Amino acid sequence: MDWFRVVDNYCERVDAGYWSEPVNALTNGAFLVAAIIAWRIAARRGDRGGQLLAAVLFAIGVGSYLFHTHAQIWSMMADVLPIQAFILIYLYLATVRFFALPWWGGILAVAAFIPYSILVARGLGALVGDLNGSIGYLPVPILIAGYAFLLRRRAPATARGMAFGAAMLAVSLVFRSIDAAVCPAVPLGTHFFWHILNAVMLGWMIAVLVRHGR
Repeated sequence: MDWFRVVDNYCERVDAGYWSEPVNALTNGAFLVAAIIAWRIAARRGDRGGQLLAAVLFAIGVGSYLFHTHAQIWSMMADVLPIQAFILIYLYLATVRFFALPWWGGILAVAAFIPYSILVARGLGALVGDLNGSIGYLPVPILIAGYAFLLRRRAPATARGMAFGAAMLAVSLVFRSIDAAVCPAVPLGTHFFWHILNAVMLGWMIAVLVRHGR
């Protein structure tokens, strides 16, 4: 694999220059702000799981910044891997906490997520297409909405928080998906809205997890 191959995935990028995506690059600051706020919320409650997620959220912002400046295979990995780590860690903690399961229940949920996400992404992909690379994320808001449904009676406040998070993620995915389609009319693209909304959403989800049952 050529780790230094240039990747041009977004409307705003017009060449291989470092600052070819200034808005996409700088809006990653939203992840850093959300991570700091989430860390403080978790720290006040002594929630180490929440603090771990906040640290990963900070890494998401750094990795995404690197990708939107260097735009190479290695920086794409720096962008993608923290996102995947956040999803799996959150899924483990949410499953154990929300449903009062032992540690192995969380491990089973994480293990089941991999085939679940593949099957759902492939099924939806056959119906709606690649969605500008967003199809792989669609299983996540569906899963969050499913958790919200299951929690609607045993933890209604948490369920509402999860449902709101799923809605925010769905809206942010719309902006991620239409970036290339609107490019002729909007040269800046819409990917930066994905950064801002997704940062708010991830910070919100950490707060929901930390505040559950408090």
